[in-house]
Amino acid sequence: MQYRAVKKAVFLSRPNRFIAQVELEGRTETVHVKNTGRCRELLRPGAAVWLEAGSNPARKTRFDLIAVEKERPGGPPLLVNMDAQAPNQVFREWAQAGNFVPELTRLRPETVWGRSRFDFYWEAGARRGFVEVKGVTLEEGGHARFPDAPTERGVRHLEELAACRAEGYEAAVCFVIQMSGMKDLAPNDATHPAFGDALRRAADAGVRVLAVECAVTPETLTMTVPVPVRL
Repeated sequence: MQYRAVKKAVFLSRPNRFIAQVELEGRTETVHVKNTGRCRELLRPGAAVWLEAGSNPARKTRFDLIAVEKERPGGPPLLVNMDAQAPNQVFREWAQAGNFVPELTRLRPETVWGRSRFDFYWEAGARRGFVEVKGVTLEEGGHARFPDAPTERGVRHLEELAACRAEGYEAAVCFVIQMSGMKDLAPNDATHPAFGDALRRAADAGVRVLAVECAVTPETLTMTVPVPVRL
């Protein structure tokens, strides 16, 4: 996916989960944060961030914060895309290019099954299934981790995927790692052990667990190569 009119700025503060204060071209600017998660390890005062110009001239904030440079001890900074809307878009591009299942004939977003709403429903010949997509921005020593905060909604998604697998559908959860160079992905049991337990149960029930990292630039995000999943 491609961003437009991207500018570099310096992060100052985050008054609430929706907005941030940044220094842009010598002035303080209030910008929209396209991720309502905590992101405390990313949004630190002085961090380099990237902004995309908004398309609605009537909006109160002129820019969206889409990426941040994370400083790492003894190594180069890590560029992390933190746009929470991006994972579904890049997954769609990646799947339609034939990387998810061969001979994909249908990929429909936001599909209701029973009392559940999954990110995607797909068909490929006689095969059919559902996919939940999770964006990953948490990195610890070169290892990707999910979630960065407790997510009961994420636990429910995994349980629902296992249920539709039991009904004969294929089911998968795809972790889109919004950074590159990761050694693996694992559930963040220290933060939310219930999610890790649910992920392991889902895998045992036949839910496919994928993790794919991304090539990240300030202007682009592209899913590239799978990384090992450690359950």
